[in-house]
Amino acid sequence: MSVDTTTAADAAAPARMEHKPADAAARVRLPRRALHGVLLLDKPLGWTSNDALQKVKNLLRAEKAGHTGTLDPLATGLLPLCFGGATKFSQVSLEADKAYRATLRLGQRTEGGDREGQVIEERPVQTDRAAIEAACAALTGEIEQLPPMHSALKVQGRALYEYARAGQTVERQPRRVTIHAIHIVAWQAEQPDTLVIDVRCSKGTYIRTLAEDLGERLGCGAHLAGLVRTSAGPLSLAEAVSLDALLAMDDEERLARLRAPDVLLADWPRVELSLAEAGRFLSGARRRLDQPDAAHLRVYGPGGHAFLGSAHLKGGELIADRLLSPVEVEAQLLAAQAALNRAAARSAAAPI
Repeated sequence: MSVDTTTAADAAAPARMEHKPADAAARVRLPRRALHGVLLLDKPLGWTSNDALQKVKNLLRAEKAGHTGTLDPLATGLLPLCFGGATKFSQVSLEADKAYRATLRLGQRTEGGDREGQVIEERPVQTDRAAIEAACAALTGEIEQLPPMHSALKVQGRALYEYARAGQTVERQPRRVTIHAIHIVAWQAEQPDTLVIDVRCSKGTYIRTLAEDLGERLGCGAHLAGLVRTSAGPLSLAEAVSLDALLAMDDEERLARLRAPDVLLADWPRVELSLAEAGRFLSGARRRLDQPDAAHLRVYGPGGHAFLGSAHLKGGELIADRLLSPVEVEAQLLAAQAALNRAAARSAAAPI
């Protein structure tokens, strides 16, 4: 799976939540199964993205899974997990804009740029809200960032954080990213060393680097004290489930949390094809459409019930980019029907 380097690399081991079975029978492994969908997880603090993925994969007994961008252990928040056919579209979420709520500790610079690093410099915080707003405005737009040594970016086949752990510093090239907006959520003159901001940015933005740059513009230095990813493309943290809640659910409830694969493309325009045209599209054949060119499209079968894959439209031709297999399309329809059946059962059981 591709990995988004928005923040530092996964480094710390999570507080494990495993429970030993009481007897040998409980240790019997249930078979894996083919699941096709997306689960929006609120990643817990202290867990690596991969550890969270593996935990949920085991809970769901899924055959194939991947996540859509690394959150380091310091960060919490939205981590979309893809299963089966949905992994074909994980790159869409990886490339999407992200949003974060970041807590900055002003007046302190640390090794690594976050709260886990040793404090290497302290300066008094002598600023006001107007100066903070001006600093945020100066860092909005297209900017250059130097990737931090404590990040997952690879140089000569090794992640930068591996060099950092060995006490080595390697040459890095600045990267251009876009900061769409920075909003001040909380700052008080009576407690000037704590600043909370909301950031909306392009993929590949290093929030810890943004925190350090903001601190330098304020003349006091800063480090990242906390980070929550609040959205990725059309997906929102408000729709995510916590790992604790997932652990408390039974199997049916967990399956009900799976969203259809097209949730990753929810902000793309959609096209619906007839049954015959849908079959040809799934075979990879180009179809003629009397519509303007479009770089990104979601494609569905008749009635919009079955998501078939992604495509682009050029010169009146619909050209497939990523396709679900017929088996994956059928599984998607069966999952949707099962969801309707569960909803009908709950409605029938509800007191009048």
